Amino acid sequence: MLRTSAKAILLLLLLGLAPDAAAWNAAGHRLSAMIAWENLDPASRLVVTAILREHPDCDRWLARSKSGDPGQGAFVEASTWPDDIRRDRRFYTAGSEEPTPTLPGFPDMERRLDWHYVDRPLHAVANIGTPAGAIERQIDRLARAVGSPRATPAERAYALPWLIHLVADAHQPLHAASRYSADGRSDQGGNAVNVVNPFNSRHPETTLHRYWDDLPGPPWLRDSRLAAAVSGLSARYPAPRRATTAAQWLDESWRLARDHAYPPGGDEVPTISPDFHQQALEIANRRVTEAGYRLAALLRTLLASGGAPGANAPEQPAPRSVSRETRGSGH
Repeated sequence: MLRTSAKAILLLLLLGLAPDAAAWNAAGHRLSAMIAWENLDPASRLVVTAILREHPDCDRWLARSKSGDPGQGAFVEASTWPDDIRRDRRFYTAGSEEPTPTLPGFPDMERRLDWHYVDRPLHAVANIGTPAGAIERQIDRLARAVGSPRATPAERAYALPWLIHLVADAHQPLHAASRYSADGRSDQGGNAVNVVNPFNSRHPETTLHRYWDDLPGPPWLRDSRLAAAVSGLSARYPAPRRATTAAQWLDESWRLARDHAYPPGGDEVPTISPDFHQQALEIANRRVTEAGYRLAALLRTLLASGGAPGANAPEQPAPRSVSRETRGSGH
């Protein structure tokens, strides 16, 4: 078992960093969803609340949420649903499990692990074929379903949690890129890269992908602590003002992965340095915040038009009254 060195502990104290475990998979998605909710206009909030009410798991989300606003609670808890079903026996993983019976309100029970990412190569590699992953195509398709007046309530209710989730996934650098070896093997968005993380005493040995997933906050982040974190992020990072698309979000993530996601040096198992960690925290915080703003802009456009313009949305902030995973389950 690897032991955290005295030097690493001293660095933690000097930097004021909490060594507790964290998870983008839960905290990051809730942060993005809450930022989006706060930037939705009242009419859009009513519509998304009505859409989510038709989802078969809405009661579960409300029971789990402690929000005094059922609409907000369902919206925020729905953001983790596409990850939650990885451990839900009602659902199955295509290619490794037999299909499970389709329950009312669902088009099928497939976990759709390849929707969360795209393994776009960071460098030119011959003979790799089409990169695995379908996140860009699915964001566009799901946006059309949410915004379409011709879609059934069940279709929109299924699409919306996925859309909330995938917009956040698209902003995680290692959901948009992979390193490939000369023989064409992918590192699966850093899932095949082991690192030593002295800034997490509970899990000092991890993968690079999980390290990035773990940056925004602890997985139990909810209630007043979630609200405080959202307030801090919103104050620090203003809403983007340029119109962008899902393809552009993924291009941004790909460039961040190329330039900043991998620790420097040639160590077989690199140790995360204080400088690398501080830069990664800044990138992760900015990206979960941008995802929230962009999700709000997308939903405002989809729901105001009543049509289905896809994932092209203006990014002017609305007037305000005031979330690829770990190895073994896809990215």
